[in-house]
Amino acid sequence: MPKKTEIDHYTDKEALDFHVKGKSGKIEISSSKPLTTKRDLSLAYSPGVAAPVKEIAKNPDLVYDYTSKGNLVAVISNGSAILGLGNLGSLASKPVMEGKSVLFKRFADIDSIDIEIDNKNTDSIIETIKNISGTFGGINLEDIAAPDCFIIEQKLKELLDIPIFHDDQHGTAIITTAALINALNISNKKISEVKVVVNGAGASAIACTNLFKSSGIKNENVIMCDRSGVIYKGRENVDQFKSAHASNTKLRTLEEAMKGADVFLGLSAKDVVNKKMIKSMAKNPIIFACANPDPEIKPELIKEVRDDAIIATGRSDYPNQVNNLIGFPYIFRGALDVRAKAINEEMKVAAAKAIALLARENVPDEVVSAYGGDRPRYGKNYIIPSTFDPRLISVIPSAVAEAAMKSGVARKKIDDFDLYKDQLSNRLDPSMSLMQGINAKIRKNPKRVIFAEGEDENMLKAAIEFGKNKLGKPILIGAEKRIKEQLKKIGLDENYKIEIVNSTDKEKREKYVKHLYKRLQREGQLERDVDRLVRNDRIAWGSSMIACKDADAMVTGNIRHYAASIEKLKKVVEARQGEEIFGMTMIVSKGKTVLVADTNVKDFPSSERLVKVSKSCVRVARLFGFDPKVAFLSHSTFGKPISKNTKHVRDAIEILKGDKVDFDFDGEMQPDVALNPIYQEIYPFSKIVGKANILIMPALHSAAISTKLMKVFGGGKLIGPLLIGLGLPIEVAPLRASTSEILNLASIASFSSGVIDYSN
Repeated sequence: MPKKTEIDHYTDKEALDFHVKGKSGKIEISSSKPLTTKRDLSLAYSPGVAAPVKEIAKNPDLVYDYTSKGNLVAVISNGSAILGLGNLGSLASKPVMEGKSVLFKRFADIDSIDIEIDNKNTDSIIETIKNISGTFGGINLEDIAAPDCFIIEQKLKELLDIPIFHDDQHGTAIITTAALINALNISNKKISEVKVVVNGAGASAIACTNLFKSSGIKNENVIMCDRSGVIYKGRENVDQFKSAHASNTKLRTLEEAMKGADVFLGLSAKDVVNKKMIKSMAKNPIIFACANPDPEIKPELIKEVRDDAIIATGRSDYPNQVNNLIGFPYIFRGALDVRAKAINEEMKVAAAKAIALLARENVPDEVVSAYGGDRPRYGKNYIIPSTFDPRLISVIPSAVAEAAMKSGVARKKIDDFDLYKDQLSNRLDPSMSLMQGINAKIRKNPKRVIFAEGEDENMLKAAIEFGKNKLGKPILIGAEKRIKEQLKKIGLDENYKIEIVNSTDKEKREKYVKHLYKRLQREGQLERDVDRLVRNDRIAWGSSMIACKDADAMVTGNIRHYAASIEKLKKVVEARQGEEIFGMTMIVSKGKTVLVADTNVKDFPSSERLVKVSKSCVRVARLFGFDPKVAFLSHSTFGKPISKNTKHVRDAIEILKGDKVDFDFDGEMQPDVALNPIYQEIYPFSKIVGKANILIMPALHSAAISTKLMKVFGGGKLIGPLLIGLGLPIEVAPLRASTSEILNLASIASFSSGVIDYSN
């Protein structure tokens, strides 16, 4: 049986499958320019490439204008200190470095390449990085053991004129300092007066201590401890990095040091602090127990002896997680945007202060969604902003960039910081975190969700993940024996605890037959026909479970064509009053989210149907937090060229005008006109041109073709299709949908069951 991870809810096999599926690994290179014609190739390479080559040769700074250097970061490791796994070698570090590269792109739109150096010699590593540094706008050092990481970073800072950043040190330091600033503010303590105990003397601890002191903590007020106790002046066998923080004190143990301390920072090992030590601290103690995966002391133990403590950890299951993700992507973003020569102390302090101040502001709806509908407020349990806060991308880079300019390390000046912040916000659309927000909401009010094809491997995996991630209670429809066989196949015990239902339950079958016969008796169905349908059809059984309150939502499909599932559903479930049943697909690509309909149900819709579809899309868009802007698409734009095939689209527009709806719409128009802002100059009279986020398609074939092409060739992520207008919260997975696709649909079905009134 595959080994289980100790922290996360997945098997090692699943993690391995994730990394090997499709293209191996987690990153790829794509072109930022079109390369479709001979002319494109000539411009991109020979002979066109000669022009920027000659210009860069004359003025090396132009490399930032003509190449990707200004948005390219190298993530470099030798694998000597991989996460919490230790020295496993350079190749073993590659999955981690690829992961770091993915985070750079996802959260700050920074292109990144991982480089693994098979060498433990610091001089060799330094020389290698120095020789390749011209390619990059910045260097992120990762998972390099101390003290080598200090030596490598310091020497590279002396040799190179680009940002050098060891995230294990400085990322942790910045987030921790931000947390400290706010904790001191809440506890009404002055930074210049507090006494600080740091347990741990590795890279992170030393970097945190340095930044604490740069932020105003007095040197004489800090006591650092390692495994041997207090690091004091005159102690033997202390390296230069530890000795820089040696105290002139008679204290020798951690327990002694913590008496009367205002602040404890732990970056060491689990359970090295006990309740007695915590009790001995000063009034309103600040306790950052950040050892991973288990803190120096668990927060619940702290609360047993101190109700006045402000607590932070490195874990996501406690408030105030010290998470480097809040820092490094955005710090590099700001540094790159001013072409900084370094990331200096001023920039780090600026980042920490910006993060601290952001936590004090009223949080946006995206954060509320991430917190399950609760609105966190600045205080003891919210001293660090949420990783879901969409303002991080504008607040931190701008603070870092401004500090770089003031400290003299910026090559490029930003004249208008308000404009710069807007540009930053436009890089990443908060809607990309849509599923995280939905999942956070449904965790708050978990529902019973049916996974109808319970014997299918992907459906089964999705159901298991749904339960493990506490999104709700999964219910499988299927033969128990076959499901157990599948459980063993995916590496789990055949007796894995998960609810299984089927038609062998005579009591439920009779109830569902009664329910369904009432709906179908006037459609020529005999009771025995309905009984046969309930016994043999998972969709009939599952929809009846929801209708009879034995479940709340369902996801089905996956093993049959979408149209076949829809037809089955139409037989047993009515449409919502006043609505049409149709498919809506969400496309997330390049920082923008659009809703496309009808992608799955009606071949050639009438103008009246298009109107109903648009209204339903607007309703759904608002549920997801979007400001709806509807474009009716066609092969023509505002009558050019005129075609009989556009008449139903133009008629739909006229109907909507008469309805006086409360949302912006326009058409007919081509998709590039709807989505590309450059067309606003050509069509200034339209509120929709270049701004649309709902695309109403003229026919099913155009919708299906365009979305599938987008999925395969456009690099976009598709969520759905979502089934809109159905009288029950049921979603249909496309044929052979992946586990993640099914999981998303299950979450959306659960979300729908909580926010939509299906009684109407």
